Amino acid sequence: MAQLGEAVSRYHKLLEQEPYSDLAWAEEFQETMRRLQLAESGRPVAPILRPHFISHRQLDTLGRITGQLAEILDRVESIAFASPHLLNRLQMLPAEKMLAAVPYGYSRFGVTSSMEAHIRNGSLCLSGFEDCRPAGLAYADCLADIFLELPLVKDFKRGRYKLSKLGAVKYMRRAIDDAWREFKRDGSKRDGCKVGAKSAELRPAIAIVDLDQDANSPGDQSHLLAELLNQQGADARVVSLNHLEYAEGRLRVRDFAIDVVLRLLLTRELLTRFDLSHPLLRAYRDGAVCVVNSFRAEFAQRRSLFDLLTDETVTSHLPADDRKLIRNFVPWTRIVSMRKTRHNEDEVDLPEFILRAQENVILLPVEDRNDQLAYVGAEMTPTAWDRAVRLALRTPYVVQERKSAGSSLFPVFQYGDLRMKEAEVTIHPHLFNGRMRGASAVLHTYASGLTTHLAVAPVLLLEEI
Repeated sequence: MAQLGEAVSRYHKLLEQEPYSDLAWAEEFQETMRRLQLAESGRPVAPILRPHFISHRQLDTLGRITGQLAEILDRVESIAFASPHLLNRLQMLPAEKMLAAVPYGYSRFGVTSSMEAHIRNGSLCLSGFEDCRPAGLAYADCLADIFLELPLVKDFKRGRYKLSKLGAVKYMRRAIDDAWREFKRDGSKRDGCKVGAKSAELRPAIAIVDLDQDANSPGDQSHLLAELLNQQGADARVVSLNHLEYAEGRLRVRDFAIDVVLRLLLTRELLTRFDLSHPLLRAYRDGAVCVVNSFRAEFAQRRSLFDLLTDETVTSHLPADDRKLIRNFVPWTRIVSMRKTRHNEDEVDLPEFILRAQENVILLPVEDRNDQLAYVGAEMTPTAWDRAVRLALRTPYVVQERKSAGSSLFPVFQYGDLRMKEAEVTIHPHLFNGRMRGASAVLHTYASGLTTHLAVAPVLLLEEI
């Protein structure tokens, strides 16, 4: 990827020259992010001064492989749902299993989703899947737009490079509409099921629900996503879970009758606050509202799904090409427990293997939660790693082979100061009905074996003129 390396070097040299060495423009750039709600707790989501570049070849490969893997995940989801034993391996609560069994009215496992991808020297690794909270989705388009308007970026492109944003939100709106139309057709076949008075040709009323959401306090991803969807012609509002009502076959908030719920929270988060009598869950069970993504999509939000995906006793009935793709692009993953399992051709005692393989594996929580950390074996002392393994045996964690991850140097602007930091880059391709239609990047740094979130970055396609 010499082209990308040369482009990054050129970009960084421009940063050192006038007028960009005077960082007043960087202060203004961050104020623009705050004004456009691209901030969390007052901190810009992108405290970096360079977007992440991707080549045409990388983009084509990423689109092809993620699309194929999305189809494989649909098949594995069907296999898991048909087997109580496999469902137990996913470590789902009884209420989660019950909700997952409810027909959701459309054919795709994930309408809107993203994957976690690492690209390095032409190699690709897909290490995670997100169906409930696609990382960076709300920010990607806006960040791309404001980066492309920076004088620095315009100087960088002049006469040598072409930069293009990938786009995502317009495809999201289309995917939601497609799911809604399919849901309406499916609902018309069910006896005694009220799915709303609107015809499939009219735009659905979309309610965006998240945890701790106040519909009257703009300034987060949910409100930004609603604004972006409305700019694409949708009818979307952020609603509070506390204000939802279900009566006479309709889910509503006051005079807003809801056709589609865009779910940005995990089922377990919802069940922690409410029971199964919550209006959203009653409407869902009655088939009175289209939920995107469905509660069955919880399968994919768990990293334990990758335990099934990389277990050949589970995937043995898949086509040979599917199994080959999994071997080539998905890292070996197992739920951490006191058991024996297979690694390559060998049977191993899992806890003992994790301790021995410290340099080559990482420990990740089954679900992304603020109170659980990821542990990188190669960055830890043996004593610290032993403690991490003991923790993982008590708490839902997976162990995953650590493939060579892509890292890059980024200019980071914080507290009025510019510093260059090495960060690991995770690409999050955004998929709508199984097709990649955009991407964002998440940057992390490492210290003492723990990962620290640094920034969300727009992913721009770079081409030489």
